[in-house]
Amino acid sequence: MAKKKKSIELTKDNISFQEKDTLYKLLRFYPDKMTIDTMVYENGQKQGMRNLPFAHLPKELKKIIKPN
Repeated sequence: MAKKKKSIELTKDNISFQEKDTLYKLLRFYPDKMTIDTMVYENGQKQGMRNLPFAHLPKELKKIIKPN
């Protein structure tokens, strides 16, 4: 029986998206919780990490990550 991964690293893929003045860079995906760790940049300044639900990502990124 195959083990499920606890998290999938996305840092090497360099995936990001922009909302208004905020840039989100995707770091890690947790398939069991369906959440994403992101690094947040506002106006070019690093603001820290934020955990977002997978459902809040743009449709284009959901196709890239493929949770199944």
